[in-house]
Order: sequence, then C-alpha cells, then structure tokens
Amino acid sequence: MYASESDKYARLTYRENFYDISPKLFDDGMFRGDITKTENKRCVPTDADVLCAGFPCQPFSKMGKKLGFNDPRGTLFFDIAKIIQDKRPKAFFLENVPFLKNHDKGITFDTIKDKLTKDLGYSFFYKVIQANEYGLPTIRGRLFMVGFRNDLNIMEFDFPKSVPLLYDMSDIFHGKCSRRLGLSIRVGGRNSGINNHRNWDMYLVDGVEHQINLDEAKKMMGFPDDFIFPVSNTQAFKQLGNTVAVNPIKMVAVNIIKKVQANEQIP
Repeated sequence: MYASESDKYARLTYRENFYDISPKLFDDGMFRGDITKTENKRCVPTDADVLCAGFPCQPFSKMGKKLGFNDPRGTLFFDIAKIIQDKRPKAFFLENVPFLKNHDKGITFDTIKDKLTKDLGYSFFYKVIQANEYGLPTIRGRLFMVGFRNDLNIMEFDFPKSVPLLYDMSDIFHGKCSRRLGLSIRVGGRNSGINNHRNWDMYLVDGVEHQINLDEAKKMMGFPDDFIFPVSNTQAFKQLGNTVAVNPIKMVAVNIIKKVQANEQIP
C-alpha cells in the first residue's frame, strides 16, 4: 500500500523487482522518498493493517560509533513512532541490529519500548534472531520487535520456531567450503583479504581462495534467483549489506498476519 526509500539506488532496485507485483504502489505515487519529510508521512494510508520499518542501524551497531539517539539517523525511530501514533495500524514490525538491546546500558531500548507501549498503546514482543536459525547459511543477526494495538487484545505472540539449514556454503559455491555458514555481508571492507579481521567476502573453496559473487551472496541471504539488482556491483553489495535476510522476515511476517486475521474472526 505504501513504501518509503530515500536512497536513489535502492529505489531503482525496489521498482525493478516490485512494479509487476504492485503497480498501483508506483502509479499512484505511494512509493515515496525520505520519510522524515512531512509530505511523505502524510501519504501513509490510514487503513493499513501492519506497519513495517527498519530504522538506520549505524547509531546502534557495534561496528559504528554507538551514538544512538545523539546521531541524527538514530532519531528516525521517533518519525516511525509519530506515524504509528497518527495512523494507528493494527500491528507494527520493526527491526534493527542486536546491539540495540544493550545500547547505552539498555536505556535506548527501554525508551523505544516505553514509547510504543506506554505512549502509543501497543503490546511489545521482541527477539534476536539469527538467519542460520531460519534456514539460511549466514550468521546475520537482527533484533525483531512486534506489537499489536491494545484494543485488539492480542496478549501473546509466538516468534516462529527455528528450522534446519536449507543449504550451506558448500551448496552455494558448488564446492567444498571451509565454512558451513557464511560471514555477514557488510557495507565496506570488501577486498580486505581472507586473513584480515575485516574479511567478509573471501572464502576457501576446494582449497582455493574465492571471492563471493553477487548471485552467491544473494542466495546466502535468501533472495530468489530472479531478484534483479539494476545497479553497479558496488551498490548491489551495499544494498545486501544493509538488507535483512529474507527467510526470518517472511516467517515472522506470516505469524503477524495470522494473528491479525485470527483476531478479525473473533465476534
């Protein structure tokens, strides 16, 4: 019904892959840019059931400066909260890096939780999920936060149970890889070398050093084979470094939808 993406290269990728699925989104001007802009916030529909959002992780990441809400990117959460306050969706689904839970000795996470529960009137469930627990051969971890509007009286939410790996890195490389699970794709640090502590893109396959290519990285993250990156390799890897692993997001989303639909059937 609505999507917001400010990065011009990510916008190209989004349109390339989703226009055929949701042409109305693009044709009706509901694919917007910077969500901090008033005109883009105003366009968020009031009849949407679920709001999904990922706010910038750099202010809360172990790899960053850990400035949290003191980083301008960190305050984007409050823009999301304002949308929830104004549009009142039945549910929200938020994600960020696992370190958010412990940032500033837990004060940041408590602030987010209190805003959503005490100020906005939603329940709050959370879990740190590793992609390898949900079938994908990567150690990418994310903190998932789910909540339902209090008047729906949804008091419980079950995150999906873990499942075995669907394939490992040897399957992806079609050769014997020294690692069963892939390293988390990062923005920057490419070509660091297999023995460098910053390495994330070099693997030992059949005894030979191999740099992961775009198709292999895409499969590791759970993207379908027909997913297209109409941008440079540099931009494509940046997008994969910023993205979420597909399987856990999909599985959690399915549980949210089931919960909302079950609630609608209660007389």
